[in-house]
Amino acid sequence: MRAMADANEHDVTFESTDSGSAMTFPLQCSALRKNGHVVIKTRPCKIIDMSTSKTGKHGHAKVNLVATDIFTGRKYEDLSPSTHNMDVPIITRMEYTLIDIEKNTNDEVKGRGFLSLMTEDGTMKEDVKVPDSEIGDKIIADFEQGLELMVTVVSAMGEEHAMSHKEAPKGNN
Repeated sequence: MRAMADANEHDVTFESTDSGSAMTFPLQCSALRKNGHVVIKTRPCKIIDMSTSKTGKHGHAKVNLVATDIFTGRKYEDLSPSTHNMDVPIITRMEYTLIDIEKNTNDEVKGRGFLSLMTEDGTMKEDVKVPDSEIGDKIIADFEQGLELMVTVVSAMGEEHAMSHKEAPKGNN
């Protein structure tokens, strides 16, 4: 029998790769609302329809959720007791000035290049891909026409996507 634990036994180092903030928060299923957000099958989704079934003689009322992935548009459904907690993704929207579009020069890599974006304080952000969609096509076309563009980037659960863009307002200087 050991009388005392080794001194090194409790020296544990925890490494963190983010700011320590949570990517989701719990919310009781009955408190969710249409057009709100929820995590279904580990994906951040927007609720497009929800219905509540009556309490049966053996248990809780159930909430049937129909939602679409905010990034891919894929449809998901979930059924959960109304008293259970579900995760709600923390979603942030940031607007950036588009500085350049980096073309994908590697033939082996499928997809498009990256957007060179700048925050209001002048910090560069170059890790957002050009969307593989009509939005991406329109960003490229408008940029090649010489328009000054603002790009809206939506972040949730460690993913970031350029979701929309608009022409930058004139005469801010």
